[in-house]
Amino acid sequence: MNNDIVQGKWKQVSGTLKANWGKLTDDDLLEIDGNLEKFQGKMQEKYGMAKDEAKKEFEKSHL
Repeated sequence: MNNDIVQGKWKQVSGTLKANWGKLTDDDLLEIDGNLEKFQGKMQEKYGMAKDEAKKEFEKSHL
């Protein structure tokens, strides 16, 4: 899913991300705002994930 689609559905997606990844705060989700690279950075910071692993989780959350 590309970033344009994600940004259009961000409110729906952010709820799913928050439910699945409890360490992500509302402020984190506001900062990410549908941006894959920002999501990857937050997941690396909060969960110690590799970028490719975070990308897979991001894409999984959009299904």
